Amino acid sequence: MQVQVARIGKPHGIRGEVTALVLTDAPDSRFAVGTEFVVEPAKLGTLTVRSSRWNKDILLLGFEGTNTRNDAELLRGATLFFESDDDEDDDAWYEHELLNLEVRVGTQKVGKVIGLRTQAVQDLLLVEDNEGDEVLVPFVDEIVPEVNIEEGYVLLTPPAGLFTVNKETTASDESGEAADIANSEGTPE
Repeated sequence: MQVQVARIGKPHGIRGEVTALVLTDAPDSRFAVGTEFVVEPAKLGTLTVRSSRWNKDILLLGFEGTNTRNDAELLRGATLFFESDDDEDDDAWYEHELLNLEVRVGTQKVGKVIGLRTQAVQDLLLVEDNEGDEVLVPFVDEIVPEVNIEEGYVLLTPPAGLFTVNKETTASDESGEAADIANSEGTPE
């Protein structure tokens, strides 16, 4: 099975290094010198790690045959995959498996998954709701009790307000009563 481990960002410096958005829990071992990755788009072929180092919180990668800033620019936006022989964990999913899954609360469709942010404390599902707004959903059992890849959906039991807390409100909320949220000038509406 192919597992996505990084997305290549912008070039760094003049020697062909690139920044990488890390999508793995073990970046130091996953990006060791000599490691080969399958790349999307496929026209880029495979990439072999020439150098790997951290610059503050950003992983910088150099690849064999990528020696200039112009070479590195050609890799921008590419996705790195590796072949995994590991037995799959029933409660673990990779971002590419979750993308475009329908998001449901009960039987009602409330959006679709557009990404996954891996964090130190907990992961977050990026959900595009039915109005096109982005909602961050904590990827924990209490809020996401079911992920069904085969049937193409994620079931949520969200706390009250999860899909509305950061949306702008009108002069009245859904109940018809005046909203008690301050407008952008800091005065009540």
